[in-house]
Amino acid sequence: MSRVSEIRYVGYGVPDLAAERSFYADQWKLVEVGEKDGMVYFAADGGEEPYVVRLRGSEDRRVDVIALAAESQADVDALHDKVVTAGCRIIFPPRNLATLAGGYGFRFFSPDGLPFEISSDVEPRSARTLSRWEGVPQKISHIVLHSPDHQALVRFFVDVLGFKISDWLGDFMCFLRCNAAHHRLAILPGPPCLNHVAYDMLSVDDMMVGINRLKLKGTDIRWGPGRHTAGNNTFSYFTTPAGFAVEYTSELEDVDFEEHQPQVHVPGPKVMDQWGIGTGGPQTMPHPEADKGLFQPLEA
Repeated sequence: MSRVSEIRYVGYGVPDLAAERSFYADQWKLVEVGEKDGMVYFAADGGEEPYVVRLRGSEDRRVDVIALAAESQADVDALHDKVVTAGCRIIFPPRNLATLAGGYGFRFFSPDGLPFEISSDVEPRSARTLSRWEGVPQKISHIVLHSPDHQALVRFFVDVLGFKISDWLGDFMCFLRCNAAHHRLAILPGPPCLNHVAYDMLSVDDMMVGINRLKLKGTDIRWGPGRHTAGNNTFSYFTTPAGFAVEYTSELEDVDFEEHQPQVHVPGPKVMDQWGIGTGGPQTMPHPEADKGLFQPLEA
């Protein structure tokens, strides 16, 4: 069955492009890999995706696109047909992409109105072998979304895009996988918007090095460091100058994609943070607000 297989990148529109650009280069330690049509592209040095962040200047702060991968052009075409059948609005049908690194893909709005892209045949970059203690992101680990009907959005990702449910936190947070990683997406109730984007670090030590670097540069931690229960990954959350939440994480659990059976984690004091030593908490994260780009196409 055709399905999504990985996360590629997130594209943002931000009011202060220079500040966001500086954050990702100097603090978050992504690598600027190109600029095209007013858009700036950043790669994670430890991964093969040609870029994981795309920025452009915009009057409104918004998500321009959340890009996902499929294995082949045939999978892209099949997923397009399933998205159409599900009643989603198509931004553009499958075609050769004009963005940096090319590829073949299509764009659509999720049932909630967030813009998504699914692509294949994107030109990979050469990943650099990272060393422990560098504190440099390897790749995007996962993306968390809010939805006014989170149960329905879970069904969409499972039934239409081929994700599988890994775990639930109570009945309000669902963790979804598209490969061996415990989760690549998670969905929470709330207005339609992005909650945060997480980046894999090589080790817990690398996460701590990153925390220290950000703090020294004036970006203090919002929540963490800690370790979640679902996925068993460590976490540390920050916000970019534009106010988007980002996370350094490590040691996300691998599971059997086909056979793993979900469980329900009962909410409690140490379910969100098994260590229980970090600063902040969910209440210190940015308050979710409906994204400014809902159902507003940006084809580039």
